[in-house]
Amino acid sequence: MAIEATEIEALIREAFPDARITITDLAGDGNHYAAEVIDESFRGQNRVQQQRAVYSALKGKMDGSQGELHALALTTKAPE
Repeated sequence: MAIEATEIEALIREAFPDARITITDLAGDGNHYAAEVIDESFRGQNRVQQQRAVYSALKGKMDGSQGELHALALTTKAPE
């Protein structure tokens, strides 16, 4: 089951309403995406903490073999 880039962005936007979010479909199959999330709330957090927060925002869409989202290459950072 595939997921749309707009749905990924909407889920992330719920948790990070002021973030700059860029979603790229890497394979054209709706299962392999890259996401860049730039948000002030990441300031002072390490990369693992930032990425856990984003994965949490996906509300289980990547969980297990039945997840709608197979792969997400994630880049997170605070604004410069």
